[in-house]
Amino acid sequence: MIYPPRCVSCGELVTSDFGLCGPCWRDTPLITGTICESCGVPLPGEVDGHRIECDDCMQTPRPWQEGRAALTYTGRARKMILALKHGDRPDLARPAARWMAQAAGRMLQPDRLLVPVPLHWSRLLRRRYNQSALLATHLAALNNLPTCPDMLLRTRSTPKLDGKTRDERTALLTDAIRVNPRHAGGLLGRDVVLVDDVMTSGATLTACAEACLNAGANHIFVLTLARVAKDA
Repeated sequence: MIYPPRCVSCGELVTSDFGLCGPCWRDTPLITGTICESCGVPLPGEVDGHRIECDDCMQTPRPWQEGRAALTYTGRARKMILALKHGDRPDLARPAARWMAQAAGRMLQPDRLLVPVPLHWSRLLRRRYNQSALLATHLAALNNLPTCPDMLLRTRSTPKLDGKTRDERTALLTDAIRVNPRHAGGLLGRDVVLVDDVMTSGATLTACAEACLNAGANHIFVLTLARVAKDA
């Protein structure tokens, strides 16, 4: 009675906590249908039994096995993710993790280690939390999987990557991410699911995947809340 459930997007009354109202649910761009197996971006056409990849993933092979995303980074999804990252809305990570778990499907198999993309300590100090670590923590709880929030470290503060080309992003991230030496042994022979909020070019996730592989990880998978999709 004092704190009735409200839509996490618009604040309207809803029937259960951490959910969306009908109009917001209809306006949330969930990814369904045919997707790229490497990054999760929606694609036209039908599944034909063969591996399907988008042009970007065919042009730049990824150092991971499979990638999935729950939403396209547009409209209401973009507003919610910006609120999660910069609007002091960590509560959004809980419903977002449910959407990600649905998108992940068989990716979240037992004993796979969930590893969030790291923030530099200076940005973490300003933001007070790492949104990717929050997503990984909720995913781990939902699926009874292990997670290590500080498995990866961002060793230097890189400028915001918005508006940068793929090559510029890659150059900025060179040697910027490494495995935490305290936990490096936990990657040996392990299948790892990297967790992030948004995938744009994939440069950050590539740096994280390569760091894990260099530390002895077995296979890498990628799960993001949203994927930036090119206009058709």
